[in-house]
Amino acid sequence: MRAGVSTASLFERQNNEEALSLLNGLGIGVAEVFFTSFSEYGREFGELAAKGKGGLCVHSMHVLNTQFEPQLFASHPRVRADAFGWLEKALAGGRALGAAFYTFHGTARIKRAARSGERDDLTALGKNLRLISEFCAVRGIRLCLENVEWALYNRPGVFRAMTGECPELLGVLDIKQARLSCRPYSMYLKEMAGRIAHVHVSDVDERGRICLPGRGIFDFPDLIRRLADTGFDGPLLIEVYKNDFSRPEELKESCDYLSELVDKYG
Repeated sequence: MRAGVSTASLFERQNNEEALSLLNGLGIGVAEVFFTSFSEYGREFGELAAKGKGGLCVHSMHVLNTQFEPQLFASHPRVRADAFGWLEKALAGGRALGAAFYTFHGTARIKRAARSGERDDLTALGKNLRLISEFCAVRGIRLCLENVEWALYNRPGVFRAMTGECPELLGVLDIKQARLSCRPYSMYLKEMAGRIAHVHVSDVDERGRICLPGRGIFDFPDLIRRLADTGFDGPLLIEVYKNDFSRPEELKESCDYLSELVDKYG
């Protein structure tokens, strides 16, 4: 295991090409790139951003979900084709940066019935996911479904159903999103065990506000021990919001905190 940072933590503070250079300058070794606009999809932008990353390893890519991911599941041929066109561009940008994994949200559960899952056709969703996974694999990137309270994997059981139809699927464990779903992260961890590509980590204070790892009350030693027990050896990627810390240097301090715990408990 090793600690790193998602550029989502610097959203609206630094553009991605600047954020990668900043993280490299801070001595952070691994990162996820969070593409945030259509202008950032494509090989050209990926190559531009790669110029400033130095020795930083870009482990994974992420996109602003609602821009095209839900439309990959659309029944309308034109809508679906356009969505796959944007997916191809996004993947090209990710590959130019060296990303091997794609943090994926999938459908957006906007309506109440969608949140409950009462109308889910998990078999059909899994088959669609297999097509998306195969599309990504041909382009050199593994698809990783993240537990997200308002998206496809919003409750335990969904991931197991998806892997039944899409055997190559990997997972991303998000601690914050597990909390928002009002379920213990251990339920998602158990379901994804052996298939976790990386983990999105954040801390929470006594008032329930998100903060950097090491600044709150979350039990990171327990998380690291549980991950180690599953054989996980991937990155712990810090993903917080821009107002959850003051100085960029605090990201490095938080990475160092996690690294010490990994050495001790991992």
